[in-house]
Amino acid sequence: MNPILVAVDFSNTSIRAIEYAIPLANKLKSSIQMIWVDKISPQESLYPDTSNQNRNEAKKRFEELINIYHKKLAKGITLEYKLKKGKIYREVDNLARLTQAELIVTGAHGISGFEEFWIGSNAFKIVTYASFPVITVRHDLLIKKTIDKILVPIDGSAETIQKLPFVVKLARLFKSEVHVVTTHNSHLKSIQRIAEKYAQTATGYLQMHSVKHISDTIIANDLTKAVLMYATNVQADLIAIMTEQETPVNILLGPQVQQLINQSPVPVLSIHPREHFYL
Repeated sequence: MNPILVAVDFSNTSIRAIEYAIPLANKLKSSIQMIWVDKISPQESLYPDTSNQNRNEAKKRFEELINIYHKKLAKGITLEYKLKKGKIYREVDNLARLTQAELIVTGAHGISGFEEFWIGSNAFKIVTYASFPVITVRHDLLIKKTIDKILVPIDGSAETIQKLPFVVKLARLFKSEVHVVTTHNSHLKSIQRIAEKYAQTATGYLQMHSVKHISDTIIANDLTKAVLMYATNVQADLIAIMTEQETPVNILLGPQVQQLINQSPVPVLSIHPREHFYL
């Protein structure tokens, strides 16, 4: 099975990402590949090279993490690490491509001002640049072994249903209940009907794969806030969204995606649209 890639800078946020990846790895039967990236600094030539010192420290910390967490993994599932140097989001994606990762897990944002911790400034770059599904988690997330409820917002873009195959894969593994929520920020019936059509496609796909699901609708000016409130009210364990949609009828785009990822009390699964896609 393809590995789960976890971006690690040793902050509390990235440690939480490792802890979140463990039950996923056990269910998916995927090994966990942790990655630390030695950032390229534009001032490298002005200061003594500390790369070897940084890498040695990273190796030491990784060995400590493996010693702590390997016992929580199912038999046959490994916990390993890679040290890279370069642009963080690019190296994460390069390793994901090389290993054909199942998905990437990263902290949503950092909680430390130390320069060595880079999750805070790079989490959204990883989400927007990565070729594979990315789950972002907060540092204060209560780790569960299950994903009981998955929230799937549906808007009026053709790409909105592309998250369904991966959602179904998770839902079947964890026996999750999927909430298909049609989202509107317009009261025009013609625009609402487009999103409703895609919501019907989504529920039909879930039914075809025997996934328990509930349908609902949100109409609000601030849909990011409304989606997060809905997730809290139903006690969702995961919110699944698409990124980089380019149609004028989409809901979660650019700053809205970043806002949702940063503010979400639950993990957010972000998936890039593909040019050719069929359910």
